[in-house]
Amino acid sequence: MLCAATLWSIAGVVTRHLSPELQSEGRFEITFWRSFFAALFIAGVLVLVQRQGLRPVLAVGKAGLVSGAMWAVMYSGFMLALTLTTTANTLLVLSVGPLLTALLARLVLRTPIPGRTWLAIGAATVGLAWMFAQGDGGLPTGSHLLGMAIALTVPLACAINLVTLQKVRAQVDLVPAVFIGGALSAALMLVLMLATGALPFKAATADILLLAVLGFFQLGLPCMLMVRAARHLTAPEIALLALIEVLLGPLWAWLGAGEVPATATLTGGAIVLGALVANEVSGLRSPRAAPGAGR
Repeated sequence: MLCAATLWSIAGVVTRHLSPELQSEGRFEITFWRSFFAALFIAGVLVLVQRQGLRPVLAVGKAGLVSGAMWAVMYSGFMLALTLTTTANTLLVLSVGPLLTALLARLVLRTPIPGRTWLAIGAATVGLAWMFAQGDGGLPTGSHLLGMAIALTVPLACAINLVTLQKVRAQVDLVPAVFIGGALSAALMLVLMLATGALPFKAATADILLLAVLGFFQLGLPCMLMVRAARHLTAPEIALLALIEVLLGPLWAWLGAGEVPATATLTGGAIVLGALVANEVSGLRSPRAAPGAGR
């Protein structure tokens, strides 16, 4: 899980090394290539390594299709947000995912939320509000505001994904769902490119190589690692370790691309991360639920 979260964190710095023209005018193409290469990676694993072909994709059922659709939203929303706002802003919005999942589980599954989680929700809300209000001298506007709004679709889709799977109590192989998500995201980007006249492709060979790195090693491989880790770690442990992406992502973008986080982003982010870490650590100290119990 440590490796998975570290690999996820390289998205921002790699994206910033794409050609300036592609970053400014090719956000749909960037998202297409990343999703395409992720789907290609998973297909290669299923066919060449596991020697199952694509049969598992056809056997995922309704829950797997919902999971794949939510993966597609996450893949698309994340990359589109990165092309509109900073790496730090994108990752900090994504960091509220565990708390959104707890709220949705309460509404849909009637899962009780402990007091520590309510406190964490309140603290995280304060942190995000501070980041929004103080950034660049006021509320974020223009592309930054749009990018952060798009980024919010990612933790929402993640919450819907987890709650849906728990509601139907289906044991779904997440590897085929990752493939479905990549394929759906790539197809959606092609439709958007056709609708906006963004074809033909503009990415140079160097851009495609960088996007292949993202698809293979920042998306496909770490998602598979998370599937393996989930067999041995509890949900709070995975959520806590996944926050490494939020910590390392802005650091790589700062060191590798000169993208210095704003002071308001660092302050608000510290509040958000502190709330999340305190919530997850408290959860780890609590008695673990019985097997099959709702979390």
